[in-house]
Amino acid sequence: MSRRKIFLSVLVVAVLIIIGTCLAFSPKDISPPKNFNVNLPEEIIQRHQKIDGQAEIYLAGGCFWGTEFLMRNVPGVIDVEVGYANGPTRNPTYHDVCNNSGHAEAAHVIYDPNGVSLTKLLDIYFQSIDPTLVNRQGNDSGIQYRTGIFFSDPADEKIIKESLKNLQGNFFNAVVVECAPIKNFYRAEEEHQEYLYKNPNGYCHISRSFINEQAKEKAAQNFPDKNFSRDKVYGRPDKKVLDNLSELQRAVTQDAETEPPYKNEYNGETREGIYVDVTNGQPLFSSTDKFDSGCGWPAFSKPIDKNYLRETKDFSFGMERIEVRAKASGSHLGHVFDDGPADKGGLRYCINSASLRFIPIGSMEKEGYGDWLDLFKH
Repeated sequence: MSRRKIFLSVLVVAVLIIIGTCLAFSPKDISPPKNFNVNLPEEIIQRHQKIDGQAEIYLAGGCFWGTEFLMRNVPGVIDVEVGYANGPTRNPTYHDVCNNSGHAEAAHVIYDPNGVSLTKLLDIYFQSIDPTLVNRQGNDSGIQYRTGIFFSDPADEKIIKESLKNLQGNFFNAVVVECAPIKNFYRAEEEHQEYLYKNPNGYCHISRSFINEQAKEKAAQNFPDKNFSRDKVYGRPDKKVLDNLSELQRAVTQDAETEPPYKNEYNGETREGIYVDVTNGQPLFSSTDKFDSGCGWPAFSKPIDKNYLRETKDFSFGMERIEVRAKASGSHLGHVFDDGPADKGGLRYCINSASLRFIPIGSMEKEGYGDWLDLFKH
């Protein structure tokens, strides 16, 4: 083969690689499946209606139980209901949808745009899905589990497409999240509304830790102010705060339940910062005293101040342990044991992640915890 032919062959291969790469990183204009009727039925049957100053979006992210549960816990979200969206027939049932009716399981989200922007809401949604999968999320597969963002306000289309374009930059495979106007939405049967609140152990393809983090931020929005100075007097949590906690957070802090080991937010957290009471914002533990105990829960050698805690004997489950509660809020935190590091006092405060909220050192000033930065002075 001549040098010229070799050069041309190499050039052709290089061009094909460049074209393939460009196509892979270019967001696709995903539209409804081609076998749908050109004109989808236009009908919206929902219970929740936005009012002046509110906005709405319809999000299909796999099983709608999880998408609803996540969105209810996002700061700025006002209400959520689930239903069947942008399908070719009217009034589908859950049975119809599970038998390839063509509708997407979707969550109708009403939110306060002053509390959460559409861009931020979409960012949280993107973190709950694999945007490169077609008709599949988690353990579920089928056309009803396709991903899609359906809008009622035409002005939202530009924001959505820009968000999808930015998302594509994080993936080699094509992002296949559908972007389209909402044509029809049929509110699902009551048994599917707030399903994971009614069935806390039900299936959810979204990380519970991710949902819990959103719930903690939403609860913190109901704190009266951002003043968490050292001389602040902490008390019992406001009902609004408790109402905005996730089911797990309420169960742990109010009913002394225990979260699963290892599968919780802070067991593997290594950043510098403080851990505050999720119900009233009081600083309780510092990363300077955190260590890996191997027990599956966050472990601390000591609290910031032992006067912030109340320790009592616990004889539940046929064991004798020392329960730890936050003195001001009364919230259950966990237990303390005497098998901690000897060089740090020998104690191990084994604490549920669900009872805490982590404030990274870089956010402490902004979050109102500037007075506590001296904990990290060496």
